[in-house]
Amino acid sequence: MPNDNSAAWPELNWPDWQPTADTLHMLTQIVGKTRLALTPLQNHWWNVPLYVSARGLGTSPMPVPGAPGTLLEIEFDLRAHLLRFRISDGRALDLPLRAQSVASFFREYNEALRSLGLNIPIWPMPVEVADPIRFDLDETHASYDPAAVERFHQILMSVDTVLKRFSTGFLGKISPVHFFWGSFDLCATRFNGRLCSAPPRPDPIQQEAYSHEVISAGFWPGNGGFGAPAFYCYAAPVPEGLGTKTIPPGSFDPKLGEFILHYEDARAASDPAQSILSFLESSYSAAADAAGWDRKALERSITHSPAGSPT
Repeated sequence: MPNDNSAAWPELNWPDWQPTADTLHMLTQIVGKTRLALTPLQNHWWNVPLYVSARGLGTSPMPVPGAPGTLLEIEFDLRAHLLRFRISDGRALDLPLRAQSVASFFREYNEALRSLGLNIPIWPMPVEVADPIRFDLDETHASYDPAAVERFHQILMSVDTVLKRFSTGFLGKISPVHFFWGSFDLCATRFNGRLCSAPPRPDPIQQEAYSHEVISAGFWPGNGGFGAPAFYCYAAPVPEGLGTKTIPPGSFDPKLGEFILHYEDARAASDPAQSILSFLESSYSAAADAAGWDRKALERSITHSPAGSPT
């Protein structure tokens, strides 16, 4: 049964909203590829994710080609169901988010860029999905359920808050909390400073992402074949013996090689945020111990009060 926190942690049944999620995934990839085209490479691809906002998901400011000092932001307003373009010189434009094919959206998107005087080449092939269809040819993905999208955004806001709180307990190199449009998940990644000694990854994208030892934790809504929304934590490379660790309230999934906490289990807890935080702390601790991280040098107590001051 939902608890009193159900407004912050609404139901998100994957089979019910999968068509919308798959379509929205492609739309975020189109905007994400714009960000990729406009920003210089940062370590581990940190220049390409989107960020949770009070209204949806946004790019943060990006430089406009050929216009020094001019910035562009693109935001999915998942409450008003609009894609908003804002340029620092005052120009702005909105596109409706509605049930339409990815190919139709891609045409409208490129027309919007041209109307704003922007010429941004976007590679039209999706990434990190099975059986990708070029954006300009994709008439398959065409669903948009506004209520499901709003529930998804509410969950992203709640998870973003928990991940940022979890991040306060780490002194080493750590990523922002960001939304990777390739894998369609919200995550934060910790580094111990050591180069990865595992064999090279199969492609340059993964090699850049996992050039150093990491422990990454986050949330995905059920895509990628998992079939249910869940929180995860994994170490790369995977340390020996990780699967023998016990980490309540979650468990180790040997098929994935990751710790998993199902969203519905967290949602059913009396305090979902605390349940998720407990999972993040215990799974990180298990992975860090198994991988031999210098935890004393890398960690501090998590900040629990909003301002970071004693309560």
